[in-house]
Amino acid sequence: MKRRRALPYLAGLLLGLVAVVYLYPLILVAINSTKTFGEIMRNVVALPKAPTLANYVNAFRLMEYPRLFLNTLLATAIGTSGVVILSSLAGYKLSRTKTRYSWLLFILCVAPMMIPFQSFMIALVKVAKTAHLTNSVPGLGVIYWGLGVPLSLFMYHGFVKTVPRELDESAMIDGCPPFRAFFSVIFPLLKPVTVSVIVIDAMWMWNDFLLPLLVLSGAKSSQTLQLAAYNFFGQYTIEWQYAMAGVLLTITPAIIFYLALQKYIIKGMVAGAVKA
Repeated sequence: MKRRRALPYLAGLLLGLVAVVYLYPLILVAINSTKTFGEIMRNVVALPKAPTLANYVNAFRLMEYPRLFLNTLLATAIGTSGVVILSSLAGYKLSRTKTRYSWLLFILCVAPMMIPFQSFMIALVKVAKTAHLTNSVPGLGVIYWGLGVPLSLFMYHGFVKTVPRELDESAMIDGCPPFRAFFSVIFPLLKPVTVSVIVIDAMWMWNDFLLPLLVLSGAKSSQTLQLAAYNFFGQYTIEWQYAMAGVLLTITPAIIFYLALQKYIIKGMVAGAVKA
């Protein structure tokens, strides 16, 4: 009996230790962001003797934070909105169409999830150059459409099955055009999975480094925050104090966004499994 009572406490202690292990790198970054360069070089894990916020001020200035924040926000907003619209429409249509061809098309649409990005990134950059999408923040957002749709379509396809077909038939009887019926009747019912898609894709696009590095190779004014933070890592020297502060300035908006909407993520991801 005593063992059973102790199990929840032991489980909580174990989960707490696991959380500390996962959060330790972030804690280490936060500690070193308030040190001088000399202190970081002497002892990385030691607490700062005289914590300072000057690193944040300098990193904010050197990164041109306001401008690049808007660049990152614009690319994320364009990419996320496009993924939501395209994948919701495709997922709804493929879920409602019951033929062998629709199932085959669905498989072809979600199959790219299994292909590593590194295996086709060179070809993607060449296609992007041909389509004049490189060195452009809106172009970066458009490229994200193709990369983000497969997973989102998979989520929408499963969730649409939980929406009764009678709603479609009622809208058709009332003379509602297909697109209006979808956006007025069906799409509002997809809110749980839509929020999940928005959070997952927005977090990925905001924190992405490799694709912007490949696509945005022009002036600094067209870069994102991730590329600006990377600029502190030089070929011969690394400004660790500014790099640590820049990393925190870059990821903080994404963390706040995630914490604000985290309760919708699991709900939206598992809701599609209710009905086969």
